[in-house]
Amino acid sequence: MKIHGDIQSGNCYKIKLLCSLLGIEHQWIHVDIMAGDTAKADFLKKTPSGKIPLLELADGRCLSESNAILNYLAAGTELLPTDKFELAKVQQWQFFEQYSHEPYIAVARFIAKYLGLPDERKAEYTAKQVGGHKALAVMEKQLSTTAYLTGDSLTTADISLYGYTHVAHEGGFDLHLYPSILAWIANIQKNKNYTGM
Repeated sequence: MKIHGDIQSGNCYKIKLLCSLLGIEHQWIHVDIMAGDTAKADFLKKTPSGKIPLLELADGRCLSESNAILNYLAAGTELLPTDKFELAKVQQWQFFEQYSHEPYIAVARFIAKYLGLPDERKAEYTAKQVGGHKALAVMEKQLSTTAYLTGDSLTTADISLYGYTHVAHEGGFDLHLYPSILAWIANIQKNKNYTGM
């Protein structure tokens, strides 16, 4: 299988991390979004949305959206529950990641890290801080009672949120305000197959 992505992107990195944790062999194909690679015709043939990451299977089928890719690759492993309620809890956190976490933390990081915090984006960057801290506070509350987001075991919910949380400081978020999140990050990094960005 091929994975098209930019390892500096949290959404792409979480796929790389899952593959490392599960020992999934794949070919990584670097995509430079800043150079317009995702707008090229051959890429758009694989995914009309023009988004990364993109999973391309050996038979040519393609799958986009990072959390869909995570759950596809983790199906049948200990990282994705089969119990209906436990699976729904994983998905609950993944929806939270996409709608309440990523739009603030990832965007603030993009403005600071990729764009260099230009003057014309400073107001937007500042505005993202409130929503980002709100999302981190929700995670902190959960992680103060359980080792991982859905309980005592690592799932794709954790990998989904780890992608941008562990680099949230690059978007101006001080993770020292969230000791339970820091402990959770350390737990994930202790995995023998862990690979960093």
